[in-house]
Amino acid sequence: MTWQVLVHGPLARLDERVSRSLVDAVPRPLSELASDLGNLTVALPVLVCAMAYAVWRGRRRDALFAGLAMAAVPLLVVPLKEWTARPGPLEPWAEGYFPSGHTATAMVAYFGAAFLVSRRLIPVAAALTAVTGTGLVLRGYHWPLDVVASGCLGFLILGVSSGRPRSARSTRRSSG
Repeated sequence: MTWQVLVHGPLARLDERVSRSLVDAVPRPLSELASDLGNLTVALPVLVCAMAYAVWRGRRRDALFAGLAMAAVPLLVVPLKEWTARPGPLEPWAEGYFPSGHTATAMVAYFGAAFLVSRRLIPVAAALTAVTGTGLVLRGYHWPLDVVASGCLGFLILGVSSGRPRSARSTRRSSG
């Protein structure tokens, strides 16, 4: 996807055509509300509460890894935005739309919170992330590929942050 955006290849051109047909397909207040789920002011408090819960439950290390995963989002997204310099759907003079920071923020915050509180919340995290990305596209804040790329980046961040070796104590607990 990044390569297609950089060279303005066929996938990027298709992405732009699709986006034009989707922008304002729903009332703007609805798409703005959906896209706001990816704001730091909304998503970060959810993760912080889940981290506090995990610490209270004695899972400090898990809370730390969730916090580090969230810290990784801007460290990865900002350089990619600068490197690709992709213009926005409604602001062709502005740059820095690929990948979507709001989508990556939503994904890492909501899935991180679900991992810390209860795996049963994973479908809620998926729904909140999907609603965020959909809102961003329907409002015209991002191209669909921006959102998809952030989903891939979010999976990478979450995979690395949760793929750490388990301690012998947590392995015994989960196998017994």
